[in-house]
Amino acid sequence: MKEIDALRAQIRRQEYNYYVLDRPEMSDAEYDALLERLKKLEAEHPELKTPDSPTQRVGGAAAPGFGAAQHITPLLSLANAFSLEELTAFDARVRGVLGGEPVEYVVEPKIDGLACSLIYENGVLTRAATRGDGLTGENVTANIRTVRSIPLRLLEEKETAPALLDVRGEVYMPRGAFTRLNQEKEDAGENGFANPRNAAAGSLRQLDPAVTARRELGFFAYAAGTGARAYHSETLGMLARMGFQVSAGYKVVSNIEEAAPLIEDYAARRQKLSFDIDGVVIKVNDAAQQERLGATGKDPRWAIAYKFPAEEAQTRLKKIILRVGRTGVVTPAAELDPVKLAGSTISRATLHNFDYVAQKDIREGDMVIIHKAGDIIPEVVRVRQEERPPGALPYSPPDACPECAARIERREGEVAFYCSNPHCPALGREKIIHFVSRPAMDIEGAGPRLIGALTDAGLLRDAADLYVLKREDISRLERQGDKSAENLTAAIAASKERGLARLLFALGIRHVGEKAAKTLARHFSTLDRIFAAGEEDITALPDIGGKVAESIISWRSVPANAELIERLRAAGLTFADSPPVPADGLLKGAVFVFTGALERFTRDEAAAMVEAAGGQTASSVSKKTGYVVAGKDAGGKLEKARSLDVRILSEEEFLALLGKG
Repeated sequence: MKEIDALRAQIRRQEYNYYVLDRPEMSDAEYDALLERLKKLEAEHPELKTPDSPTQRVGGAAAPGFGAAQHITPLLSLANAFSLEELTAFDARVRGVLGGEPVEYVVEPKIDGLACSLIYENGVLTRAATRGDGLTGENVTANIRTVRSIPLRLLEEKETAPALLDVRGEVYMPRGAFTRLNQEKEDAGENGFANPRNAAAGSLRQLDPAVTARRELGFFAYAAGTGARAYHSETLGMLARMGFQVSAGYKVVSNIEEAAPLIEDYAARRQKLSFDIDGVVIKVNDAAQQERLGATGKDPRWAIAYKFPAEEAQTRLKKIILRVGRTGVVTPAAELDPVKLAGSTISRATLHNFDYVAQKDIREGDMVIIHKAGDIIPEVVRVRQEERPPGALPYSPPDACPECAARIERREGEVAFYCSNPHCPALGREKIIHFVSRPAMDIEGAGPRLIGALTDAGLLRDAADLYVLKREDISRLERQGDKSAENLTAAIAASKERGLARLLFALGIRHVGEKAAKTLARHFSTLDRIFAAGEEDITALPDIGGKVAESIISWRSVPANAELIERLRAAGLTFADSPPVPADGLLKGAVFVFTGALERFTRDEAAAMVEAAGGQTASSVSKKTGYVVAGKDAGGKLEKARSLDVRILSEEEFLALLGKG
């Protein structure tokens, strides 16, 4: 036992030196010898094997799917700023809520990766989850254990870890690892990842942890949800001492003006770093001040992300190509001479719509400037008209659908052009692509190219056909082997448990977005109840209007859609969530809107209290609103509530209404 303990401590220290500090103290051969000795002792004494042992980083069979994991405290995203003026406005809001008292900020780089929460109990990693919707994420513990820069047991040589520590951070892929991975995929005849962020997300969500282990992922810790210190800078120091990689360049500043040169410095150095950053995060340092500032919906009021301007590149537009979407909309895109942009090679870019092409006077053969909108979608932003080739003609929208040659028509009051053929083959293909997408059923590995190959082969007519696919059907396709087929069928099977809201969104009903789908699922709790509801039942819900109700009623009346639902039911998809709120709830049917800076509770906590009592929450004030709960510095929502004669409550009155005052 003494030798095993000593070996584990020595190996943990060497992993920290190598993967976090980048300062190895021994050769690979010496490290391997230590690990082999530990494996031998644990094999001889299996009763001494522990989950946090360095030998247990990769173990067990491939997971059938990822279960849900509820965060201890919400894992919030950040509001964005794109100018120094917006940062100044953020600072003014912070100081206004805090009554003008001094404020320190911590400035640190914004790592471009995948947010995760790591739970340590008594110093041992017990669970890891992705952000998800901020309240519930996916349990990726088995895969996180393979990331070498994440300690399975915290280093506690300099201080003792809290009994419960919730470490928040970003899983990322270094640029060198990204290049190697895409080269391997190219050599294997597979499609590469668009950028390191997508590669990190795809690698972390592999069903087989052994695949994740080969992907060379890293992790930067940037906060603690539970177990934090009194100051954010102290929390970062604690996390570094416990074995985590934290940003070596974070700085504490006494005012927002001191952040500006740090932002410029990071912007100038970003391409020289070994990992991608897409901005700088600025956080209030004092945790007590953070608590007083609270959060608005999904964003904390005490932090903001300054996003770097999108990088631009110049290239030649070879051809304007057309794509038919799942609703029949025909949209133009630019086929480009390949060019490097923000870490990836771009050969296509969006042109939005035909009006955009006309306004920008974009022509085939033009030299164009592209950037990535939101650092994600490449788009053409302007034309270098002085370099326009002779004879380049203005572009005219087509008369016929590029997929089925049917007439293209423009509907009154809309920018979009539509294919007039309701049976256009592109519609079915694009509906399936939407169905498998990440916000919908999130079927890993089912990208547009594979869906296209499956539809071309006659294996997919609609989304229900996914659930009767056989591995041998997939493996026979070009560039699809047995392992790829096995992974895809496992991902399809796992998608059956995605839940009602995702399924409703995946169906692609017009005007039913992610938010509306969640509202409908929460209220009706089953797909059958949603489709049985009348227009008045649907529009009675907060933030749900007549267009949504009309679309649902129209969609369910189509025989082909009714058949699709029954086939999905037969395949075993989840058609129901938790039962609806009991009818005798204290706040049954009441709609609440929260505005201003709340001090007694967060927005999420308030919403949970309302829903537990049978009420509902909305993001805007309307005639459906029953109560507006106003905190400090409430603005337009409060004024609208007064104009509509909606009852306004203070936080204390709200709690009293719930019997909690």
